[in-house]
Amino acid sequence: MKKKVIIMGAAGRDFHNFNNYFRDNEEYNVIAFTATQIPGIDDKKYPAELAGKLYPNGIKIHPESMVPKLIAEHDIDIVVLAYSDLPYE
Repeated sequence: MKKKVIIMGAAGRDFHNFNNYFRDNEEYNVIAFTATQIPGIDDKKYPAELAGKLYPNGIKIHPESMVPKLIAEHDIDIVVLAYSDLPYE
């Protein structure tokens, strides 16, 4: 069974991590991205052309404030923090 994932980020590192690890990885189903730093990006989609064959409809981008609701609604297994401006520690 695929693990359901939300990737939290700022429209940069999150997309990079998706493309390099999750994009064609059959073990995961990325349910959503969240957006926090770029105005107007929430309620849009990461386009199907970039998302790859596993996501023919793209991947929705939600406001970060919706994470608790998304976790409950989709029974999320993993939430990935993908902010380039967070220190590793």
